[in-house]
Amino acid sequence: MSNLLQDIKQALRGLRKDFGFTAAVILAMALGIGANTAIFSVVNSVLLRPLPFGNPDQLVQVWEKPPQRQFPGISEFPVSPANYRDWQSQSRSFDKMAIAKRARYDLTGSGEPMSVDAEAVSGEFFSVLQAKPEFGRIFMQEEDQQGRNLVVILGHALWQQHFGSDAKIVGQTIRLDDQKYTVIGIMDSAFSYPSTAQLWTPLTMTDQERAVRGERHFSVIARLKPGVDLKQAQAEMNTITGQIAQSFPAEDAEWGAALISLREDLVGDVRPTLLILMGAVGFVLLIACANVANLGMARTLNKRKDVAIRKALGASRGRVIQQVVSESVLLSLAGGALGLFLARFGTTLIVKFLGSDLPNSSEFELSWQVLVFTLLISVATGLLAGFIPAWNLTKINMNEALKQGLGRSGSDAGDRRTRAILVVSEVALSLMLLIGAGLMTQSLWRLRAVDRGFETAQTVTMRLAIANTKFDSPARQAEFTQEVLLRTRAMPSIEAAGAIDSLPLKRGSIQPIEIQGQPTAPGAKKPVVSVRLITPGYRDTLRIPLIKGRDFNDADTADRPPVVLISASLAKRFWQNENPIGQHVTLAFFPDKVREVVGVIGEVKQQNLTAPGVSPTLYVPVSQVSAPAPALGKWRSFPLSLVVRTSPNTNPSSIVPQIIQNVRQLDSQLPVEGTSTLEDYVEDTISKQRFNMLLLNAFAGMALVLTTLGIYSVLSYTVRRRSREIGIRMALGARVGNVLRMVVMDGLKPTIAGVVLGVGGALLLGRVLASVIYGVSTTDVATFAVGALSLMGVSVLASLAPAYRATRVQPVETLRED
Repeated sequence: MSNLLQDIKQALRGLRKDFGFTAAVILAMALGIGANTAIFSVVNSVLLRPLPFGNPDQLVQVWEKPPQRQFPGISEFPVSPANYRDWQSQSRSFDKMAIAKRARYDLTGSGEPMSVDAEAVSGEFFSVLQAKPEFGRIFMQEEDQQGRNLVVILGHALWQQHFGSDAKIVGQTIRLDDQKYTVIGIMDSAFSYPSTAQLWTPLTMTDQERAVRGERHFSVIARLKPGVDLKQAQAEMNTITGQIAQSFPAEDAEWGAALISLREDLVGDVRPTLLILMGAVGFVLLIACANVANLGMARTLNKRKDVAIRKALGASRGRVIQQVVSESVLLSLAGGALGLFLARFGTTLIVKFLGSDLPNSSEFELSWQVLVFTLLISVATGLLAGFIPAWNLTKINMNEALKQGLGRSGSDAGDRRTRAILVVSEVALSLMLLIGAGLMTQSLWRLRAVDRGFETAQTVTMRLAIANTKFDSPARQAEFTQEVLLRTRAMPSIEAAGAIDSLPLKRGSIQPIEIQGQPTAPGAKKPVVSVRLITPGYRDTLRIPLIKGRDFNDADTADRPPVVLISASLAKRFWQNENPIGQHVTLAFFPDKVREVVGVIGEVKQQNLTAPGVSPTLYVPVSQVSAPAPALGKWRSFPLSLVVRTSPNTNPSSIVPQIIQNVRQLDSQLPVEGTSTLEDYVEDTISKQRFNMLLLNAFAGMALVLTTLGIYSVLSYTVRRRSREIGIRMALGARVGNVLRMVVMDGLKPTIAGVVLGVGGALLLGRVLASVIYGVSTTDVATFAVGALSLMGVSVLASLAPAYRATRVQPVETLRED
């Protein structure tokens, strides 16, 4: 310990004197360690830390598994109430099971009206999760009955932001959808399930609604009994769903159940992204280690004589290694401290861009696990970066070192091989990151170039957060929407305005349909299509082409014959050799009306931009929406998104305040949300891909800078060690061009070897990236070529300064040395 303290003191003195070396190493370490710490803090919160529920490993999400010919590529689907009841009564693998449904309420009565995302849950919901409130209590079983259901539990964030963290709100009433609800509890900050929920209310259904099998809008969560694993439960559910399908073939034929652990359900989509980013920052750290090792080996050049004297006086190999490694570990700890500071900003940035895909129940903070990780990785980095120069230093020839100044020593050959290997490693890792970043960049370009089927320029959108109780009939909602649009179209600089229930690129409703004049399939085998509710003017606003027939107009009212528009792909699917105009269809969820096809319009990407192909879509006028069939429950209002197109000389965002004022004049308590230009809206749908690209490009840039420094340090070291040789060559007539070529080639040789290894590594890396890139091959020749040429160019640039320095060697002075 005494020797170690002595080595630390000596290291501190040496590092103080060599400020340039110290600053360069600390910065390199900080970049590598900080990036790793930022990614690990998110990975720890999302993938490693236990979920904030009791015995979370027993929790599973239960979905229905749809027929693949109806829903190709979809493996999980919401649940119908009747199927849930059968699962609950027949299964023996679960301790408890709960059903829930997303809801939305207008919160009014205090401050600005706002729309809040909520979850309507059965009485077992919180007990299944074993979750307890911070204040108050959870729901009782009888509170899911009509008349006793006007109670609410607030989420912690909503309680803080809207109610000022006032614990006395428990027991008081608040207004949701213009009804009084009594606050009975407040959840703690760790609980947020599902991630969108800001509050929870009891799920109330009539006996008629509980018997519905054909409508699937619910989620189910269950807790496995002790000793029962996921495979056993899945096998039992397969048996149960098979029996249900036999008993109710019209609604459940070919439907099954899919069980997924709750953690996998929460983080399954974001796991590949986080693991790829973790691997990328690992590469950056390895490059930083190799770079620091190279810098350390260059610095030990001046320590050879000192080490030789120490060894001559009896210092052991371990003692020499300890001294050098102590200095390296001190530098890495300093770099880790700076990296920890940088990681705070990095974590915030990652959560900001990936927030919609991360479970909000995770606490994204620099926890003790993150601090331990940073400490361990700092020490490990210091040991790894310091051991190579330390080991090389112990292999010096003492006689040669004591006569330092006579030229290169016998250890130079091995020393150069080690440094060349480090450069090869840096180049290979850098090329892998460059190619990965290039593939991600091309992927984003391809996504932006996808034909969305609508124009975004000069267009703004906003959502009218219409509560379920706002209108008592479809006709009343249609009248309100029409009045909003009339006022909006009357504004100056407005070219067109319309509304839709679900904007493109956001999935939306999928419904079975029947085609008049074609064979009728059983319920579970009916063809399904995307269904959108729109107003006249919507197609013109988004400039979706009209291919055949006519568009909706103001004459398509509730008392007129019901009509629909269809997309070109839907027309081709059902009337390939016929004229679709004048054909008739029936929506399974609204079977009271047979609707006539009056127009065919262009394709629109209804799902996300990465989804293959197009979704056959059927459009229904909002004014002709009927109340659903009796079996599907009572009429419920639906939110609408306005889309407004301005003239070319008008900033679309500038008209938003006036539109909101128009809405408030009609209904002062109706929240208006999601205001943005349509261009920003589309960009938001690819924000994850954009962030992945930016982060990988940042890591690749860091790797390129570190690699450039590595090549430069190697060549600077080489020129310094070979100054005598270069002087002799020039004395014998070597030209400046020959010396330049020799030094540049010394830099290119390890670069070329690294490029070859990097290409092989990038081919393997492409298999990992395949899940997060779109429209580009993982073996894209252009991307590989650009990455390789970039590194070759960087190598040449990094060689120029040492090469120029080599040409300044004075042969006479060199020959006079020693």
